Amino acid sequence: MLVLAALALAGVAGWRLAVRWAPGGEKYPVQGVDVSENTGTIVWPVLKGASGARFGYAVATVGATTRDRNFQANWDAMAKVGLKRGAVHVFSFCQSPRVQGDVFNTVVPRDLKALPAAIAFDYDETCPDRPERAALIAGVRAMIERIEAHMGKPVVLRISGRVEDDYRLTEAFDRKWWAMGNFLKPGYGTRPWSVWRASDMRGVDGVDGPVDWDVATEGAFKDE
Repeated sequence: MLVLAALALAGVAGWRLAVRWAPGGEKYPVQGVDVSENTGTIVWPVLKGASGARFGYAVATVGATTRDRNFQANWDAMAKVGLKRGAVHVFSFCQSPRVQGDVFNTVVPRDLKALPAAIAFDYDETCPDRPERAALIAGVRAMIERIEAHMGKPVVLRISGRVEDDYRLTEAFDRKWWAMGNFLKPGYGTRPWSVWRASDMRGVDGVDGPVDWDVATEGAFKDE
């Protein structure tokens, strides 16, 4: 029983450390959050002041049919508190990339002061489709062209390790890219990443649940 109690206490202590953890500010001075409707209600002035976030990304659209219900509120609030802001499109492998790009453009306003639009690539268990690499790249290229024409600047690609393993998107597209990996610096991709989602479980004041916490390398948002 004592052993079980000790293990339970160690687990609690480990969880508390995990939810408070963020990469060191000396090495990564530019840190921020990415959020969606799943994050819940956010008190942005509190989040910014308590966490030290310097930028925020909010999901705008998912696939070709879904608009994030909290996007407009998050988008407006980030500007109001003085956070650099960017919009995310969550890619669907089951829907036309071109149509997805057009839907994103109808939801997100053109704002040359905004951070680069992000396209997020990861697998979703509700979508079984896995297109051939050449077809996927052709469709994504058309989507990128549409979004960049609307937003007025190059996109950034957020790519999970498993999608990169299957499709080598960092090789196919000469764009800054956003890696994913809790706590340990990612080592995948054919080029160095510019943004890293370092934790998807950080606890910060102003949000009831965990948030996705990101760091950007020097020069990641150089022109923004």
